Amino acid sequence: MTFGEELGTGATEAVSRQIYDRYREADGNFVDTANIYTMGTSERMLGDFIRPEREHIVLASKYSMTTDVADPNSSGNHRKNMVQALEASLKRLGTDYMDIFWVHGWDQTTRIDEVMRGLNDLVRTGKVLHLGASNMPAWLVSQANTLASERNMTPFTALQLHYNLVERSIEADFFDLAGAQDMALTAWSPLAGGLLTGKFNRDAEHKAAADARLNKASYGPAMLAENRLCIAEGLSELANTIGCQPSQLALAWLLQRPAGTVIPILGARTLEQFETNLQCLDIQLNPTQIDELDALNSPPPVYPASLFRTDFYHQMMHGEKQVGR
Repeated sequence: MTFGEELGTGATEAVSRQIYDRYREADGNFVDTANIYTMGTSERMLGDFIRPEREHIVLASKYSMTTDVADPNSSGNHRKNMVQALEASLKRLGTDYMDIFWVHGWDQTTRIDEVMRGLNDLVRTGKVLHLGASNMPAWLVSQANTLASERNMTPFTALQLHYNLVERSIEADFFDLAGAQDMALTAWSPLAGGLLTGKFNRDAEHKAAADARLNKASYGPAMLAENRLCIAEGLSELANTIGCQPSQLALAWLLQRPAGTVIPILGARTLEQFETNLQCLDIQLNPTQIDELDALNSPPPVYPASLFRTDFYHQMMHGEKQVGR
């Protein structure tokens, strides 16, 4: 998303190339983009970067968000936009297939059977290998995969969701969904739009700078709510104690979630930022440190998922019998 300067917060092509090369040097092979990122520039750059080694790269892009606000056919989950968007993305990327094709978000209109049938047809052509769901409710993803199973179609095998230390809503349903259906889980905005980098706090001057930056990046003032700034400050304090950068600690927390592997989708504007974030791989948190990070922002219990995790419910359901959970 940060490859290209069209949105005012991204990297030049030269810097983007440096970041990509460093990522490959660190043995990274999964790259994620979307047809709307920097108005198509992100895909064009990535296409140039990966061309000499396409077979070694797991390439993912997305469709659904509008590319022409005046044309209803250029947005949504429906088959026409699906096919047009894929063809345009493949052309910009300079490749003839996509490893993962994401539904970028639920349009709340198109029937899920049309979506899954259309996506399955793309898989059958060989232009798409795997399917992913982003910004869709858990019940809809489950419905889609049930439909795919019943009709011998390709299911969603990956999720991409908003997840970080200040946004933990997905834990109530999506962790269980990913585990039950063996789906990979990727996290967009793992640093909360820069809030978890340690640059911003409740000081008036810092808050004003953060407000300008985050609004420019379309995150809006909600990201700077008092409780979120408190979380960011708590993260900085813990990072100082451990001896690392706040961004590194926030990413390490994601990588060590108890539900299994969470893959953070990293975006950087400079090579230095990327180098700093990459060092999260060197941090191994102990149980106490994980508990301290969790305590910075404990998500409120969400019924009925919260009920199933209590000893009271287990006893009411099974009595004294030892039944695995």
